[in-house]
Amino acid sequence: MRAEYVEAVLELVALIPAGTALAYGDVAELLGGGGPRQVGSVMSHHGSAVPWWRVLKSNGEAPPGHEHAALARYLQEGTPLHGSYLDYLRTGEGRWRVDLTAARWAPSEDDFDRIDAIAERLERALHKLSAPDDGMTV
Repeated sequence: MRAEYVEAVLELVALIPAGTALAYGDVAELLGGGGPRQVGSVMSHHGSAVPWWRVLKSNGEAPPGHEHAALARYLQEGTPLHGSYLDYLRTGEGRWRVDLTAARWAPSEDDFDRIDAIAERLERALHKLSAPDDGMTV
């Protein structure tokens, strides 16, 4: 995956405010490139330094394997939830998800200006040939 795309995804995810969320596909759409799988790949390999729990499957499920940690963050941030999340906290049993309809981030005009700047930098970078980041390129 191109470093420029990774950087753009991470920069956009860092803008998502506490208590809100986006689906993987939402991130791709805002960037104007890639898709849910590409965003998911970036998040799974490089997303630990940004609020990874705010990027979800389109059905509101937390990132696989990180449900417990994500739920703690959602509760701390007041993210709207559906289902048996309290049972899940107590016993590890119970189905729950983020109410993505209520929690979906609606960027302000200023946010859209930042998002557009990220997307424009990505588009310009993708039109250039990039050298691999392997430490051997001169």
